[in-house]
Amino acid sequence: MKKIALTKTAVKNHEELFPGHESKLQKTDPEFIELFDNWAFDEVIHQSRLDTKTRVLMILASTIACQALGEYKVMVGAALNVGLTPIEIKEVLYQSVPYVGIAKVSDFLGVTNQVLQDQGISLPLEGQSTTTPETRLDKGLAAQKAIFGEMIDKMRQQSPQDQLHIQNFLAANCFGDYYTRKSLDLKTRELLTFAMLISLGGCEPQVKGHVSGNLKVGNDRARLIDVTTQLLPFIGYPRTLNALRAIDEVAPFVNTTYAVAPRSDH
Repeated sequence: MKKIALTKTAVKNHEELFPGHESKLQKTDPEFIELFDNWAFDEVIHQSRLDTKTRVLMILASTIACQALGEYKVMVGAALNVGLTPIEIKEVLYQSVPYVGIAKVSDFLGVTNQVLQDQGISLPLEGQSTTTPETRLDKGLAAQKAIFGEMIDKMRQQSPQDQLHIQNFLAANCFGDYYTRKSLDLKTRELLTFAMLISLGGCEPQVKGHVSGNLKVGNDRARLIDVTTQLLPFIGYPRTLNALRAIDEVAPFVNTTYAVAPRSDH
């Protein structure tokens, strides 16, 4: 059997996430593994300016949105390996509920709990909520305005009366219940939302809205392209290209110096 020719960088990056892991696919699908790992664990990561923890957080969010339960379970282990805390992992999961829906997230909760308990981690984890039933609407509106500005007031004012309850749900539930939680800051949560939306597909209006939101909280065009690039192996080219189009429409490219560090070795 032909020996798989993986680059040193691909091996190093794979080992960082999955130390000591022996891939069964190296035996059953060696040619594919050579093609995929050299691309995904070398070339793709080489294009990133994201730190490893942020990259793994985005992949967790993406695999939830893609309904990739098996890959998600593997990535929970990788997240623990690179130093993400159980609370941070759970917060990604909770953050996904208003965007992906509990019907799709329920199985991921079960898998996450299984992985954490197998690692000897006691559940439940420490609570992270910062709101009460009395404050969630006001705090949610404040979070919405921090991300989207005064357009939130205009959107609420223009809402048909029979849909205003949805606007209230958005403020109190999506933003009040989730965005205000501890452990992940507003910039990270908004970046996670972007990762989920581009991975879901068919959410282009919302993607553009959250491109604007990310820019407002300090995640610039370069960071959004970094996230999109790192998710490419997980979501494929069509959704990646749709995401790039949304970025281009909201935050057009400005011709400035752009450089990626030179490649080291293979």
